[in-house]
Amino acid sequence: MVPKTARPTAGANPSGQLVSPGTVHEAERGTTGRADSGKFRQYRRLTSGAFLSPALVIIGIFTVIPIIMTFIISLHRWSMFTPITRMTYVGFANYARVLSDPNRLNAGANTLVYVGLSLLITLPLAVAIAMLLYFPQLRGKSLIRTLLFATYVIPTIAIVITFGNIYAPKYGPLSTIITGLGLPSPGFLSDPRQALVSLVIFNVWQMLGYYVILLVAGLTQIPSDLFEAASLDGAGPLRRTIHIVLPLLRRPLAFVALMTVINSIQVFDPIYLMTMGGPAGSTVTLSYEIQRQAFQYGLAGDASALAVLMLGLVVFIGGLLAIFMRRRAS
Repeated sequence: MVPKTARPTAGANPSGQLVSPGTVHEAERGTTGRADSGKFRQYRRLTSGAFLSPALVIIGIFTVIPIIMTFIISLHRWSMFTPITRMTYVGFANYARVLSDPNRLNAGANTLVYVGLSLLITLPLAVAIAMLLYFPQLRGKSLIRTLLFATYVIPTIAIVITFGNIYAPKYGPLSTIITGLGLPSPGFLSDPRQALVSLVIFNVWQMLGYYVILLVAGLTQIPSDLFEAASLDGAGPLRRTIHIVLPLLRRPLAFVALMTVINSIQVFDPIYLMTMGGPAGSTVTLSYEIQRQAFQYGLAGDASALAVLMLGLVVFIGGLLAIFMRRRAS
């Protein structure tokens, strides 16, 4: 009589060897746990997508679609005073005309000067004020931070009125002080050599408080032990700033630099309200030129080409900052 082969039971593996019941239960729990984990991850992805979908729809409608439409219009000749059905495809002729027009090139040059001066003034000043507010045991630091941030939230029109009175050539306080010292009265907004610099100072004053708050927040992330060890080694404030603060603040500094660049390239309100691009076109920037070409002259193709070029400039400078920070981090 041939013996029957034993079938695997709850206490045996497929080879017929006996295993403990605990091992079988652990295997079952592991399989069930992996299945539950996979279902949870799928549920979390679906839930995250459901919560993000309204924001993605809004971004697509008000950001992505306008960018695509701007690029499409930049390839056509179209007057905004006529129906959009009268657009005529011209390829990259608008870009060629924009890049060869002296007035548009002047707007680009003014924009680059505005960006450069804003960076040169904003970054060192923001770092210095942030360190003064963070390190010394000063009373009322919270009040000072609040006052600094208030310059960022005050409406631009109110600041424009204030600076318009400050820059007034005859009765303004700056002109009164300068002429009281026996110096000639500066033109500020009426002098082509000073108008753009005056607008840069306006922009720095308005945005500086926001950048200082960001850098103070970055300073709080630096371990205090590093400053104590540097002090014990005899490092002064300058060496601590160069070797500790600046390297560890590279990410906040990169963000502040990028925000300064974007804000400077997109500047429009102060120019429109204070100088209207004058005197003699010395304060015409890309954003102001785009508005003028589109809404005053109706040249939607040229304005869209300028907008695409301005977007490319922002992406290019942002990419350079990202590459620089990555190399410094490595």
